[in-house]
Amino acid sequence: MASTYTALGVELMATGENAGTWGTKTNTNLNIIEQISGGFTAQAVGDSGTPTALTVSDGSTGATMSHRMIELTGSISGARVVTIPLDAQTFYFLRNSTSGAYTVQFKYASGSGDSFTFSATDKGDQAVFATANDGTNPDIYTLGFGDGDVTLTGTQTLTNKTLTAPKIGTSILDTNGNELALLTATGSAVNEFTLANAASGAGPTLSSTGETNVDININPKGTGVLKSGTAAVKIAGKESIWVPANAMYGATTNPPDAAQVETTALRPDMKVLDFDAGTDQFAQFSVAFPKSWNEGTVTYQVYWAPASTNTGDCIFGFQGVSCGDNDTIDVAYGTAVTVTDAGIGTVEDQQVSAESSAVTIAGSPAVDQQTYFQLYRDAIAGGDTFSADARVLGVKIFYTTDAANDA
Repeated sequence: MASTYTALGVELMATGENAGTWGTKTNTNLNIIEQISGGFTAQAVGDSGTPTALTVSDGSTGATMSHRMIELTGSISGARVVTIPLDAQTFYFLRNSTSGAYTVQFKYASGSGDSFTFSATDKGDQAVFATANDGTNPDIYTLGFGDGDVTLTGTQTLTNKTLTAPKIGTSILDTNGNELALLTATGSAVNEFTLANAASGAGPTLSSTGETNVDININPKGTGVLKSGTAAVKIAGKESIWVPANAMYGATTNPPDAAQVETTALRPDMKVLDFDAGTDQFAQFSVAFPKSWNEGTVTYQVYWAPASTNTGDCIFGFQGVSCGDNDTIDVAYGTAVTVTDAGIGTVEDQQVSAESSAVTIAGSPAVDQQTYFQLYRDAIAGGDTFSADARVLGVKIFYTTDAANDA
């Protein structure tokens, strides 16, 4: 018995005793089955206000509504409607190939059931099924295929979408594929950045959000500095105060000699305190630190000039105590910290000692207190071998701030 096959493999009886028929099923019916199973057809959408009804043809091939894949074609100049009969119960793969920026609705011929509509700009695909669940108002539902699809080459706008973790990966790349920003994760994080744009005349805002009081940390790398434009931004940290010798006063007990030393006429004169080589002598001054001071330890450097060419070591000591409102000033200084600097060997040369180790200030340093300092030469210490007066020009105090200003 000879036979031929259609694209879906439905056997058509070509010769023999059943040629043209197969029991009660004709070759036409088998063609209809193939058409219903996966047939493709194009349907021109009429460009009028009358709905385009998909054709029905019982017992013969060619019925548009019997195909599973239907491409809607034609040039339309307004919103159009395509209909199927009330008793249709099947599914369709639809493609909107109409030209013109107008909607195309796919619905039952009558009733108020749900329908599907291609938007004016949607020239894509959709899978729908016709329920025939209600003889009066049956529904057409979409299977969601193609809804909001994002393609590799298309330009789409994501709206109301939630991406699963990680929401953004470990980096953001620029258009050249180079790293623009690196992102790291912190376990149990509760604080974050919030970016806000602004209307005309106002600047956008970068905020730290999460807990009630949250800093923003911007950390340059290595020796880099934080800048605004091309200028470095002043930030809390290490600061200094310069106290010249003429702002100091000799202690009532064992004071150094205050002097003005001329180098050459009309060149810089030196306002100095001369500390003896054989006696411990003491000079004092006071500072009201800014409110931004962290009330912690300080360090210092001594600026001085030798009174002889001796190159022995000169030892300086430094100590402090803070007094607040209603505190007694009759209080001992804190533990002294010394720094040693060797004579440079040339009279009237500028000398600057190394920075000392941390000096702890006695009392209970706090905002709005006055801090008294005492500088001395530890001349009787065995390690002080500089054999002449040490002419102190001033002291630089280093302290640390922990606030942006003194508000």
